[in-house]
Amino acid sequence: MKQQTKVSTSSQVTTLQVSPGQIMRGKGAITEAGANIAQLGKRPLIIGGDRALKLIQPLLAPLCQEHDLTITSASHYPDSCEKSQQTLQAVVSDHQADLIIGVGGGKALDMAKLVASQCQLPMVTIPTSGATCAAWTALSNLYTEAGAFLYDVPLPYPPNLLILDYDLIETAPKRTLIAGIGDALAKWYEASVSSGHATASLTIAAVQQARVLRDILLQKSATALENPGGAVWQEIVDATVLLPGVIGGLGGANCRTVAAHAIHNGLTHIEATHNILHGEKVAYGILVQLRLEEMVENNQLAATARQQLLEFYSEIGLPKSLEDLGLENVTLTQLQQVAEIACAPNSDIHRLPFTVEPTELVAAMVSTTVTVNSKAAAKV
Repeated sequence: MKQQTKVSTSSQVTTLQVSPGQIMRGKGAITEAGANIAQLGKRPLIIGGDRALKLIQPLLAPLCQEHDLTITSASHYPDSCEKSQQTLQAVVSDHQADLIIGVGGGKALDMAKLVASQCQLPMVTIPTSGATCAAWTALSNLYTEAGAFLYDVPLPYPPNLLILDYDLIETAPKRTLIAGIGDALAKWYEASVSSGHATASLTIAAVQQARVLRDILLQKSATALENPGGAVWQEIVDATVLLPGVIGGLGGANCRTVAAHAIHNGLTHIEATHNILHGEKVAYGILVQLRLEEMVENNQLAATARQQLLEFYSEIGLPKSLEDLGLENVTLTQLQQVAEIACAPNSDIHRLPFTVEPTELVAAMVSTTVTVNSKAAAKV
């Protein structure tokens, strides 16, 4: 299933899921959110992983007492998968939940959003890292129980409340924010392609916002990572958690994922990648996408952009190659499997302005760090 706009039968009416109903952000934001949560429900089910649930319970306990909330919690394990969805829907019924609170990273939030949608309940998202924009979006990704990507599910609305607590985000490993930077960077490299020659004002605005997001990340990420918790660090957290959602909300179907995320999806079918973060795989996928543009179309702008990203990745610690991903022992057969999945008929890789064959994709995957021959110094 692919994310699509809804079109009525009588007229071309586009429905955009632009943003959460309310966003609370700042240090200690959770401690100030009790009344906002209580307005949405009195019997919340908290969905997350073990680490996230352990982190959030002492923060929510005082709010429960103050606002008379009856809370229970449940894990989304083994993954953001159909089995977990069915199990959690049963917990909703048993608890008579009237609100879902998703806490954690992308998979926990995706599963919480999906359960809330299926049960027609309001939704609160509380990200515990800056690794993805899942806290914002009206979309859930589903995987197998073993962690291989299956499909995405468009949701009818974004979360009702997003709580971005910088104190909570700061407890996450530095690696998660670096991965989030990689995931957010893809907005420019994919949206600028998938939007094609669109002339709609909102699409143009979304793509230009993606360019601004890219520039913020390139200019400020290194400083932010050196000063966790500081003002610039908070800007980069906003840039990874919030701004990609703004772009996707405004751009809708015209600002879809392209090759970078398709390559991520293919990589998830190799078991050795399951300890690699989503944004790390996507960041590598951006380089592969640019390498494809360079190889197939002799696109020197793409070559220069790839060289710029290679330097940036080296600076902040994003993976530049299969070896950096820990896949130095990957076999040709495995790479061919990744390529076949990434090039499946319904894959967003086909939003590239040229046809991609699996053999070409494999060639691009193994040559992301090839030195650009052009002496062009322009930064694009």
